[in-house]
Amino acid sequence: DLLKSNSSRLLLASGDGMDFQALLVDEDRAWLMVGAKNHIFLLYLDHPSREPEKIFWPAPREQVEHCQLAGKNVETECANFIRLLQPFNQSHVFACGTGSYQPVCAFIQLG
Repeated sequence: DLLKSNSSRLLLASGDGMDFQALLVDEDRAWLMVGAKNHIFLLYLDHPSREPEKIFWPAPREQVEHCQLAGKNVETECANFIRLLQPFNQSHVFACGTGSYQPVCAFIQLG
């Protein structure tokens, strides 16, 4: 019913393996940032029909290959799982991911 009334949005079909791990809400600016497998999504709470912004942030190819050689599963273990989304200041969010067993962090500029 929510989808039919255009008052909600299906972010991903179930089974996509996005492994949502981190959430960050900014009530003042009405957005929700979601950390997932190889992606960060920015959803606008006051405009549910607006397309979410998406940042593709995979682990480096070399690190994924190294992970595979170590016997890990490429689909469930050898990816950049976003684990931390932390406000830094008014214009940036600090984000960290697993980087396929080589953690990586970055600042995300809010537009």
